[in-house]
Amino acid sequence: MRRALTAARSIAAYLLVLAYIAVAAPLGLIIGAIFRWKNGLYALGHAGARLALAAAGIRYRVTGREHVPDTAVVFCANHESNVDPPVLFEALHPQLHILYKAELHRFPLMGTVFDVGGFVPIDRGDRERAMASIARGAEALRSGNSFLIFPEGTRSRTGEMLPFKKGGFVMALQAQVPIVPVAIQGGRAAMRKGSAFVQPVTVSVRIGPPIPTAGLSFADRTALIERVRSAIQRLLNEGRIVDPA
Repeated sequence: MRRALTAARSIAAYLLVLAYIAVAAPLGLIIGAIFRWKNGLYALGHAGARLALAAAGIRYRVTGREHVPDTAVVFCANHESNVDPPVLFEALHPQLHILYKAELHRFPLMGTVFDVGGFVPIDRGDRERAMASIARGAEALRSGNSFLIFPEGTRSRTGEMLPFKKGGFVMALQAQVPIVPVAIQGGRAAMRKGSAFVQPVTVSVRIGPPIPTAGLSFADRTALIERVRSAIQRLLNEGRIVDPA
């Protein structure tokens, strides 16, 4: 019975989100491609994220907001589930830029929307293009825009963190902005990798003190990665995965 209810709720949530996209996508096209109105795109994005989370029964709680400085930062988070991006998009910053996989830029409309929103695609298969994207992200950081990175590059099947990619850290080093470690837990209970159904859960987001990059160089990237990874692991160890709501 519970599985049937979960399936029914998931299907209803998907249909509701699809209906929202059907309405919001033309508006996004007008706002993004024609007017290049960044604030309007973020308003649509947050409305869609809130709708999707509410429809699926996903709630979240945040601790450590006091650690976030009033300057541009790179939020660095572990990645457990498909629910992580919308939760962190809502929880961390009103206009959060994202360093994302370049292949997503090829989807119709999405590339335009991401460009207007200030998101930066990174092609890990092409070093020259990747470095150009990192430089573009660093310039956005210097202009006062905060970014979210998932340095594992994909979701972990086990909850144990995967090796970290270097791109986002190089971007922070180039811009000389702090990196804020973020631990997100509970997403795997909501939607395990390979599952189409979403369980209603409360997700925990723990934010740690910022790690400065001022004065560091490209040569310090490996030590910086280890320091950030250790900080996220400590946050994960301090928290606990909550039971489904």
